[in-house]
Amino acid sequence: QVQLVESGGGTVQPGDSLRLSCSVSGVRLDYAAVGWFRQAPGKDREGVAFTATSSSRNITDYADSVKGRFTISKDIGENTVHLQMNSLKPEDTAVYYCAEGWPGINVRDISHYDYWGQGTQVTVSS
Repeated sequence: QVQLVESGGGTVQPGDSLRLSCSVSGVRLDYAAVGWFRQAPGKDREGVAFTATSSSRNITDYADSVKGRFTISKDIGENTVHLQMNSLKPEDTAVYYCAEGWPGINVRDISHYDYWGQGTQVTVSS
């Protein structure tokens, strides 16, 4: 079974930074798609940042709302995917989830992800 555990959330002021971590087990990070998603109360879950790696593919992608502010990266040795979040805004407040799927999926399609973590809360307020 694939398991994912998020950590690193917290409460910060606008303009501050946070780094989220997703610890992954049961799958090779160099042969998987991993996405970060977020869900605010009363809203649909939305994709934030994505990475997919295989022998023939190595991509990253971002939602327009976070381009230039967030960076997704993976550490193979740590079996961990990170989301560096800079210049945080109140609109970024949500529970953030990481998810895993086969490396050949359309990373922007939430229905293609098979396993999900429990989420970590990010709150941005003044």
